[in-house]
Amino acid sequence: MTVIEKQRQLIGDYSIIENRQERLSAIVDCARRLPPLPEGERTQTNRVPGCVSSVWILPDVRDGKLYFRHDADSPLVRGLVAFVCSIFDGATPDDILVSDVVALEELDLLRDLTPTRQNGIKAVENRIKALAAAAASA
Repeated sequence: MTVIEKQRQLIGDYSIIENRQERLSAIVDCARRLPPLPEGERTQTNRVPGCVSSVWILPDVRDGKLYFRHDADSPLVRGLVAFVCSIFDGATPDDILVSDVVALEELDLLRDLTPTRQNGIKAVENRIKALAAAAASA
């Protein structure tokens, strides 16, 4: 499934929740079920620069596709990071590099976020693209 197809699916899945705050709560709830990163992986190397909250993303490359393990110190940010990572999970580096996250806007989830949080989410996307670029050149 391409990044575009995955975003369409997520938009379809979450748009059935009419209230955008409830949509955001559903995304945060999904992330609560994910295992946290071990302390040994919460390093400065794995930290996403540009996020006020502490956010860590680690790539796993399998069969030419990228998968992301992640964590954050805030439940809201953890949910948003999990959502963004789920968009790119299982994609090729090339697909990641030519795709942008549009699902958050389509689902109207950015409206109530502070500019600082919005910048942090963009930093997460940029970090994923940097990891994809590194994987593509490896």
